[in-house]
Formats: sequence, structure tokens, C-alpha cells
Amino acid sequence: MTWPPGRLASHYGVSKSPFTVGAQLEALSAADVRQIASLARLELSDAEVDDMRSQLSDILDRFRSLAEVPTDGVEQTGHWANIHSVTRPDQQGRSFMRDETVANAPDHDGEFLRVKPVLE
Repeated sequence: MTWPPGRLASHYGVSKSPFTVGAQLEALSAADVRQIASLARLELSDAEVDDMRSQLSDILDRFRSLAEVPTDGVEQTGHWANIHSVTRPDQQGRSFMRDETVANAPDHDGEFLRVKPVLE
């Protein structure tokens, strides 16, 4: 399994996906960093490319260490908790009528509530 899938990879100009399950992650080249910067609409100097390459390679090294974690017998899951539904059903109840709401407001102009400005 790879991400992004082939069609997305070609759409974004990615020739190979670094996110292949079980694949060995390679060190990033300057061209890889420039491609990532291009996708993020960033302009980087040569010095910034070298700095980013170093930082991103360090991040990939940390992911390499995850490959050493024994996962035999661990079932794949999309979520760590066994949650079936995190939303409650809608319950119809009494809602405020406009006249009641306006009557309870500290300041109003006809049917409109007045509030202090929050932006200058």
C-alpha cells in the first residue's frame, strides 16, 4: 500500500511515494526538498534547501526507528479506541422565540441584538 495512490502521486508530480508500507525510507535529496517546497508554494534558497534536507532527513530517521517495533500479531486498525459513534442523536426541544431572545438582550434595536465590536 502506498500513499499517495498512483493517480494522486502523478497529479502532484511525485514520482515515487516515500510512504510505502514496509519500504526502506531513503534520505532526501535536494531535488526532493525542492519538490516538496514547490508543492507547498515555498521559495527556498540553496542554504534553506540544505537546512530543510537535514531537518527532514532527521524526521525520516525517527520513522525508520518505528520499523523496528515488533508488530507481529497486532491487528491493523483505523482508530485506537473502539468507538462506534461519537455523535449523539438529535433531540428536538423547545427553542427560543425571537421576541423572547430580544427581550432578554441587554441592548437591542428592534429585532436585532446589539453587541460590542470585537474588531477595530
